[in-house]
Amino acid sequence: MAFIIAAVIIALIIIWAIASYNSLVKLRNKGDEAESAIDAHLKERADLIPNLVETVKGYASHEAETLENAISARNRASGKDRASAENEISGVLGHLFAVAESYPDLKANQNFLDLQRQLSRIEEELRNARKYFNAIVREYNDKIMVFPSSLIASAFHFTKRDYYEVDDEDRKRVEVRF
Repeated sequence: MAFIIAAVIIALIIIWAIASYNSLVKLRNKGDEAESAIDAHLKERADLIPNLVETVKGYASHEAETLENAISARNRASGKDRASAENEISGVLGHLFAVAESYPDLKANQNFLDLQRQLSRIEEELRNARKYFNAIVREYNDKIMVFPSSLIASAFHFTKRDYYEVDDEDRKRVEVRF
């Protein structure tokens, strides 16, 4: 009888360990997926920049420096880490729309308006992707820190993930007028 009880307890511990390990792996994978979604949205936003620049060029050809800065920032962003790329592209877009503000015909251009709508959609998707990523990271970090699943996490080297955070410069309110 004692042998059966011991076998049942051992079986329950093994089942619990397997379930804990599997849930940690699933959360880690969800975090990776959420991080990739942020990257995909950033790429989509970066891909929109040449179209914006070309549209603005037709109306503001003498603003060549701003337009060249926009393209070069987009090109440099591909080689940087995500946060640096995002900061630089956000700044460039702010300058680009500031230039566009000076041209009423441009602000009424259907192509430009469509690009602005696309950019707004992408920015909304980025916000949602960041929120989702941080929620997954919180759940994952909680799981690896809470007893008894912390035993499995430390045994299999699951490490804490960092939240997606905005640096101090990005915390400032940016005014972009469409």
